[in-house]
Amino acid sequence: MRDFKKFEVWQLSHQLTLKVYKSTKNFPKEEIFGLTSQIRRSFASIGYNISEGSGRNSDKEFANFINIALGSSNEAENQLILSRDLNYINEIDYQNLSEELTILKKKLVTLWNRLNGN
Repeated sequence: MRDFKKFEVWQLSHQLTLKVYKSTKNFPKEEIFGLTSQIRRSFASIGYNISEGSGRNSDKEFANFINIALGSSNEAENQLILSRDLNYINEIDYQNLSEELTILKKKLVTLWNRLNGN
C-alpha cells in the first residue's frame, strides 16, 4: 500500500482544492448548490481519486484512478472558465488557479505514464 500523502500530485491537488474553496466563498448565494458546489467537488475529486488509487494493489489499478483524476481535472478546468466568464472570479485568480491546474495535470500524466510503464 502506498501513502497517498507522499505523492506530489496529491499534495498539489490538496493545496489547489483549498485555494478553490477560498476563491469560491464569495460566489453568489444562488450558486451554492450549483457552480460553487460543483467546482469544489471537481477539484476535491482529483485528490480523492489519487488517494483511493494509491490504496489499490497494482500499478494498473492505481493508473486507472489517476486517469479518473485527470478527467476530474478537465471538468474542473471547464468550471474555472465558466466561473471567470460569469465574473465570479477575477482574471488574476483565474490565471493563478488555471496555471496550477495545468501543472497538476502534467504531473498526473507523468505519473500515469510511469504506472503504465511508458
